[in-house]
Amino acid sequence: MKAQTLADNLAENPIDDEYQPLRTYFPDKEVNSVEAISEDTHAWKMFFDGAVNAKGVGIGAFFISPTGQHYPATARLRFFYTNNTAEYEACIMGINMAIAQNVEELLIMGDSDLIIRQAQGEWETRDVKLIPYKKHVEDLSKRFKSI
Repeated sequence: MKAQTLADNLAENPIDDEYQPLRTYFPDKEVNSVEAISEDTHAWKMFFDGAVNAKGVGIGAFFISPTGQHYPATARLRFFYTNNTAEYEACIMGINMAIAQNVEELLIMGDSDLIIRQAQGEWETRDVKLIPYKKHVEDLSKRFKSI
């Protein structure tokens, strides 16, 4: 969608007193897992994601500081990745950004169960293409007080 089209639409359809937000129903059966996130005021929070489709590969990381500031980062990768390698690239990009900001405590969250469980050592890494990524995440993780 072109930016001007979006701007025109918003100008022609202003929100008034009758506006009602869309109510969406998400049945519990589609929720994979729910975890409580501690409200530790010293830890930064990082969310990461990678995506692969016909148009290319994109990665992103999103930080929330202990004071509630938000810091997004995205990148488009210029060569082919699998979905799992894109997820690892996104995680590594985020960890490198946290290191550059001298973050000492980091809570990392992502939607890839495979990446999270491999990084935590719960699952074995069998794909030879993913072994260097897991090792790099382990090496970077050593730079934090807690991760």
